[in-house]
Amino acid sequence: MATIDDVARAAGVSTSTVSYVLSGKRPISAATRQRVERSIRDLGYRPHAGARALASNRTNVLALMAPLRVDVNVNVIMQFVTGVVTRARAFDHDVLLLTQDDAAGLERVGDGSMVDALIMMDVEADDPRVPVLVGLRQPAVLIGLPSDPAGLSCVDLDFEAAGRVAVRHLAELGHRRIALIGSPRAVLDRHTSYADRMLRGFTQEATALGIAAIVQPCESSHTGAVEAVDEVLARMPHVTGIVVHNEVALPAVLTTLRERGRSIPQDTSVVAVCPQDVAVGQPHPLTAVDIPAHAIGRVAVEMAMARVEDEQPAETRLLAPVLTPRQSTALAPTG
Repeated sequence: MATIDDVARAAGVSTSTVSYVLSGKRPISAATRQRVERSIRDLGYRPHAGARALASNRTNVLALMAPLRVDVNVNVIMQFVTGVVTRARAFDHDVLLLTQDDAAGLERVGDGSMVDALIMMDVEADDPRVPVLVGLRQPAVLIGLPSDPAGLSCVDLDFEAAGRVAVRHLAELGHRRIALIGSPRAVLDRHTSYADRMLRGFTQEATALGIAAIVQPCESSHTGAVEAVDEVLARMPHVTGIVVHNEVALPAVLTTLRERGRSIPQDTSVVAVCPQDVAVGQPHPLTAVDIPAHAIGRVAVEMAMARVEDEQPAETRLLAPVLTPRQSTALAPTG
């Protein structure tokens, strides 16, 4: 196996010159650089990962904090993780996955210089982890939007706009009594960013359009879905449109509506807010606002690497929601 000394001899330079070519820490003439790079290719030299890290002051590792709480949909979380891991590979970076939600984990990987940047999911409106991230030397990107990003980069679906789009779609079909079956109570009580923004967009658009609307929290389980549907029907017996923002409960919501004599979409139109594969994977494909988890994960990595390279100041990117009509919505029933 070729060594840095072999490369130096073949190129007729010192080992320090080879190191400077690899790290870019000092300017090297074009002719010398070309000789060194040609020798590296000819000899098949691959710098040791630890040596590369020392030379470039990089670890080639990104940290991703994706808390696996009992009230989160692990399948959807893993779509975000897949987007992050896939895009990180293109930047020659590995991903260190942190599944706890405590700030100590962030401090440990940050203070220990284990990673080049951090990406954090499941962001709350007033998230206690944000000040910790601000205090670290590594750049950080939030998948979510806290009340005060404090100079950190953020990326997410524009959930407030998603709520508005869902209401507007039902209103255009003539629905005047609608409900939101949303996140679990614990998620709402934590003021998780996406849930707060979805609720705000839904209620504000319904008010603006003069539509009667109610909001019903829903536990992420079959039992929770049944209880939520029954509560909606008790509170608003003549509801004709329902927005569901709870991927785990979604199948049971559809089943329970049918069991209660509500045909979809003839009696009750349903709009889901979920990843596309969840919407089209139901027995009848659902009208849905897509949560582009893979795309959000990829953008988070790109933003993190831009900060690592000092090419991009902190910014917030909210992806515009896209609603795709399918078989679960129709004109509101008359009479």
